[in-house]
Amino acid sequence: YGPNGGLVYAMEYVVDNLSWLEDQLGEYDEDDYFIFDCPGQIELYSHLTVMREVVEMLQRAGFNVAGVYCIDINFIEDASKYLSGALAALTAMVNLELPHINVLTKCDLLKEETDIERFIEADTETIVSELRHNMQPKYRKLNEAMGQLIDEYSLVSFVTLNREDEDSIELCLAHVNNCIQYGENLEPTGKFDMEEGDD
Repeated sequence: YGPNGGLVYAMEYVVDNLSWLEDQLGEYDEDDYFIFDCPGQIELYSHLTVMREVVEMLQRAGFNVAGVYCIDINFIEDASKYLSGALAALTAMVNLELPHINVLTKCDLLKEETDIERFIEADTETIVSELRHNMQPKYRKLNEAMGQLIDEYSLVSFVTLNREDEDSIELCLAHVNNCIQYGENLEPTGKFDMEEGDD
């Protein structure tokens, strides 16, 4: 089977034994926060149902679930890699049907002069235009179709993650917390002086 087949087999085994996972999670408090670091094999998110089944079990158990799709800065080295990464992220978003953020990781390795903004907001028009000049003409329609698909869904954008920048880490966490509405049911715990208005 090879490493990819082994991962698929392992995830199918987990799905066949979801009751075990549910029992393990049942031992924690209601407001505990779990992070599942899932395998990066795109097959698990594109055409197999195993990750969707895990998500559905978590939702049935009362968990608020969000997807965080990570790609590293190697995907912005050239436009074709970026289109590939954006399409993979879109595939996961559509198939998992979850509140979702896409994270561009390892931004601490970016060179100062790197223009990252066009990749954060998925400026596919500029990216496809760049591909027209750098790739053979026979791929032009394919590249344009992929760019158009990303534009039509209008879902793909990225949050940058720089492990050297605490604000960057907090921003990513804030996006995830917003997706799952973490802490929204908690009562404020500080002392607040309300100014009395004039009646």
